[in-house]
Amino acid sequence: MKMRFLAVSTALAAATALTGCSLAGSAGTQKVTLWLMKGSASDEFIGQFTRTFEDEHPDVDLEVKIQEWTGIGDKVNAVLAGEGEESADVIEVGNTQVARYLEGDGVSEVTLEALREWGGKDWLKGLSDPGSVNGAQFGVPWYAANRVVIYNKDLFANAGIKTPVKTRQEWIQATQKLDKGSQQGIYLAGQNWYVLAGFIWDEGGELAVEGGGQWVGSLDDEKALAGMEFYKQLQALGDGPKDADEETPPQSDVFARGGIAQIIAPPGQAAAIEAANPALKGKLGFFPIPGKTADKVGSVFTGGSDLIIPAKTKNRKQAVDVITALVSEKWQTELARTMSYVPNKTKLAHVVQGNEGAAAMAPGAAQGRATPKSPRWAEVEAKNPIKPFMTAVLGGQDPREAAKAASDTISKVLSSDR
Repeated sequence: MKMRFLAVSTALAAATALTGCSLAGSAGTQKVTLWLMKGSASDEFIGQFTRTFEDEHPDVDLEVKIQEWTGIGDKVNAVLAGEGEESADVIEVGNTQVARYLEGDGVSEVTLEALREWGGKDWLKGLSDPGSVNGAQFGVPWYAANRVVIYNKDLFANAGIKTPVKTRQEWIQATQKLDKGSQQGIYLAGQNWYVLAGFIWDEGGELAVEGGGQWVGSLDDEKALAGMEFYKQLQALGDGPKDADEETPPQSDVFARGGIAQIIAPPGQAAAIEAANPALKGKLGFFPIPGKTADKVGSVFTGGSDLIIPAKTKNRKQAVDVITALVSEKWQTELARTMSYVPNKTKLAHVVQGNEGAAAMAPGAAQGRATPKSPRWAEVEAKNPIKPFMTAVLGGQDPREAAKAASDTISKVLSSDR
């Protein structure tokens, strides 16, 4: 996943100043290369981590290289195949990308390390599941982020809503009260398919299912259709465009204009909202997407990153040491607090309690999901038949017919030969 929805308030200048260009470490040291994606960590975090790691491992010269999301697939595949001029010992990849990289034998298995050293039994499933194949672990969860409800506290108070809602029914009732006159109860673009995925999962449905080694689209399943019906009901309580996604225009910009009570977004978007409209500073609140019952928050798509070790690395021991440090409680805490992320383990959720937005993410992250674990899912997202399906339903077309057409396209993409 190109984590375009992970809006982060921390300034992210190019961290390439931390990298070197030599092919060998300094005298008596072994150079180890870590690829991190642009926007995943701040310069300050990277600098502190690098210095501390090298102090604790004097035989290692840690080189951190920052990579752009655009075109990263080809670069990672080249490293995994041992081709090209670049190499890496640890690579950060989007959690939904891992299946794509596991098609060959280019990723080192880390099942034993996960069990013995990294506390894998406590990992967030939305990060760990995409990185596993038949019980073997290849991707190591690093951090997570997911959507919450960002709301205008003043508009809620004016409507007499004093506490965040807990259930879908309460959510609809509150949003109906907020949707009056020129004020929108919620701004929900018609093609926000990540949000739809959560509603589908709440109903017990799936975007696609695997059977007999074959993946097929399942948007036309009754449970998936029920998720789309709830989306339609909620979307109608605002003026979000039916034929565009949350970035067209950016929903944070729309919210910042005022007159909108809620959006569904990563909490980091609050910084963009406040930057666009300083009058809203201190007036934004957060709560988890409500579930069908009060005892369980709504399902969410878990975005985030895993760490992988190329099988062709000549520094596997040192690569394991780098990951051991990155997933330690010390650096998980530092990353979560610096970047407003959710740590990779459920038992570390407490470290973000002082951050209202991150704390609202944590309950959803604990049960978060990822997209179908097909190596071709990225091709589905590129074509994305889910978006026109949503627009068709919101525009009044028969949901089953629209869902069947989208499911057929998903099936065709997932079953096609490259």
